[in-house]
Amino acid sequence: TTMDKSELVQKAKLAEQAERYDDMAAAMKAVTEQGHELSNEERNLLSVAYKNVVGARRSSWRVISSIEQKTERNEKKQQMGKEYREKIEAELQDICNDVLELLDKYLIPNATQSESKVFYLKMKGDYFRYLSEVASGDNKQTTVSNSQQAYQEAFEISKKEMQPTHPIRLGLALNFSVFYYEILNSPEKACSLAKTVRKSLYGF
Repeated sequence: TTMDKSELVQKAKLAEQAERYDDMAAAMKAVTEQGHELSNEERNLLSVAYKNVVGARRSSWRVISSIEQKTERNEKKQQMGKEYREKIEAELQDICNDVLELLDKYLIPNATQSESKVFYLKMKGDYFRYLSEVASGDNKQTTVSNSQQAYQEAFEISKKEMQPTHPIRLGLALNFSVFYYEILNSPEKACSLAKTVRKSLYGF
């Protein structure tokens, strides 16, 4: 039997309480695939679920990568580390691709409010950024440019349609500045974005 939307949302909330974020994400994915525009509450549940699901893999990936670098002298250990890192990478990529598909197929096309559009485009920028953290070669360039494009589009809309102090606009500016700093190695651009955030919050 297929669950109706309110049951799926309830299930997602239960899963969140139990800190079972994979279950939470699966429930909110099913809600999204029903094709209706999400309410703010549903949108936040989806975002929290996937942030935790992908966050766990991102931190595992960092830990294993640093262990891998420390075991350079021991070929057997290094090989084991590499294989394990690649397994985590594959999981991380699957999660990001799931989210990006939901965004492109349902969430962005169905967004009627500019606030939602900015939220989802920011999310698209975030998940391409997570992909770019583990990508290499041509794949890296593609994910980086897709991330930048999504952030930029969100940024343009937010400047036109939202107050400078709007939490979603601020969150976008901060994540975009992280992208410039960590992914494009461009601290100047990152700083100027962070300064606009400070200015809109504190007036200096």
